[in-house]
Amino acid sequence: MPNITLPDGSQRQFDHPISLMDIAVSIGPRLAKACVAAEVDGRLMDMSRVISHDATVRFLTPKDAEGVDVIRHSTAHLLAQAVKQLYPQAQVTIGPVIENGFYYDFAIEPPFTTDDLEKIEARMHELAKADQPLSRQVMSRDEAVAYFKGLGEHYKAEIIESIPANEELSLYTQGDFTDLCRGPHVPSTGHLGAFKLTKVAGAYWRGDSKNAMLSRIYGVAFASKKELDEYLHRMEEAEKRDHRRIGKQLDLFHFQEEAPGMVFWHDKGWRLFRQVEGFMRNHLARYDYLEVNTPQVLDRSLWEKSGHWDKFGHMIFATHTEGRDYAIKPMNCPGHVQVYNQGLKSYRDLPFRIAEFGTVHRNEPSGTLHGLMRARRFTQDDAHVFCTEDQLQTEVASLIEQTFDVYSTFGFTDITMALSTRPEQRVGADELWDKAEDALAKSLEAKGLDYRLQPGEGAFYGPKIEFTLKDCIGRNWQCGTIQVDFSMPGRLGAEYVAEDGSKKTPVMVHRAILGSLERFVGILIEHYAGQFPLWLAPEQVAVMGITDRQAPFVQEVEKTLRAAGFRARADLRNEKIGFKIRELTLQRIPYLVVIGDREVEQRQVSVRTRSGEDLGSMGLDDFIARLREEVDRRH
Repeated sequence: MPNITLPDGSQRQFDHPISLMDIAVSIGPRLAKACVAAEVDGRLMDMSRVISHDATVRFLTPKDAEGVDVIRHSTAHLLAQAVKQLYPQAQVTIGPVIENGFYYDFAIEPPFTTDDLEKIEARMHELAKADQPLSRQVMSRDEAVAYFKGLGEHYKAEIIESIPANEELSLYTQGDFTDLCRGPHVPSTGHLGAFKLTKVAGAYWRGDSKNAMLSRIYGVAFASKKELDEYLHRMEEAEKRDHRRIGKQLDLFHFQEEAPGMVFWHDKGWRLFRQVEGFMRNHLARYDYLEVNTPQVLDRSLWEKSGHWDKFGHMIFATHTEGRDYAIKPMNCPGHVQVYNQGLKSYRDLPFRIAEFGTVHRNEPSGTLHGLMRARRFTQDDAHVFCTEDQLQTEVASLIEQTFDVYSTFGFTDITMALSTRPEQRVGADELWDKAEDALAKSLEAKGLDYRLQPGEGAFYGPKIEFTLKDCIGRNWQCGTIQVDFSMPGRLGAEYVAEDGSKKTPVMVHRAILGSLERFVGILIEHYAGQFPLWLAPEQVAVMGITDRQAPFVQEVEKTLRAAGFRARADLRNEKIGFKIRELTLQRIPYLVVIGDREVEQRQVSVRTRSGEDLGSMGLDDFIARLREEVDRRH
């Protein structure tokens, strides 16, 4: 007689074993219709599973994150069923859930192309409308191997052969298609429908380049068509805002094969970069940081002492000269400890705050490189605070305030936080990790900030707070981190003289607000679609005359604007004024100044914005005052 406890604490008793679907029906037909799976004593199960013991049950609908994952995984199976019907020669392999959707790998020659997606997706919709029920059966490993070999599915059989012999396996069948899967799955294909196949790609079997190349189909799936449409709109908008496309249109930067993952900044792009860097430099001064600069190349022994060589050796660019091994620095923290170690420090010198716009190199796999967003050479707004344990919470609280201040200035106000705790592979005693995690949690809670816990996601030397900002089209970007480190200072010999005269090891707080400046510039490009606020814009004002007669005054206005500290340029080309306005508007320059004979005579400027608003004529001093106010507001 199973006794079922529901999330609200209520209980239902049944005098016989009962399926999860029947339990849902007993609660209400609307719930039963909406359910896609259930959580039984913390374990996800299909609605067809029978419960014969006392259990705690939570039903999952498309409103639950776990429910959406079930929909996405079931849609991957729907994709495989459609492919097998249309291309019987294809062999199925694996089809996991990924962010916003799924993919499935197939062995097929020739590989799928984008042209195949429309036909496959149409068949998927037919199968969804057919509302085919899904059924689960259990087989032994050897039975499952024989079953899939009999179907000619050799890849699937190979997967099963790698599973221990005593493990029971579950297979799911929908219509004419059966697949190996742990589950759970939706009760029937009628629960699916809000999906879209997005692209095809190549993928090596089991991720090994020595193995056969498979054909991978990606798709997205959501709980409703509305959510799917919103996502597709965001992706369409994201494509328009791609920083690589805008970077080329605005002549900001480029990449080339001779330096993979390393950006070539052009004049306007470098101006933008320096604006971001300059703002952060001013920010450092407000919070009493000392700016330093450390070598690009350091002896291997230092990286071994810090623990980076063992943990990140595969990502370090190394060089050898005069019998010594060196590393091109992948991060700045060991160098900052060397700066701290110069001269005896007292407790009165703490907190000791140093910062660096440090250029680092990391040997990221070529397949992961993505413009400014994932590069091999980039600059970090890196800072480290050396403090006592008593000062730790105050310093972390200050760093949280600094981070929010910076993000809001750049136009990001929707910020989420996560606390990432000790990973399995780490350095340092557990009691030190306890102190570090407790300090970060208390700092967040003291400010009344919500955060999610990410167990096991901390750095190898300490836990961290991660800051994720949301851009104007709803995408999340993890940027800032605050990390507490009780280990590295001791490993690298950092000490201070305490009030009682004893020598102690300081706590080291690692912090980056923007993270990679290159990546943050890429985020800004996409967030603003290249239409930067005035204070950030690489070019703030373009000045042009209607005819050559106005050229002397055009040059005078440009010179005056430059002298006032604005990034202005004169356009003296022998082109019609309409052509110039259209072209400079496409360059996303915030203000366009047009000068005709009347403006010369009255020594005024006619001003329009890049959005096409005509601000009329005004004196040059008034225009400069307007610009200055807008820059000061950083609006």
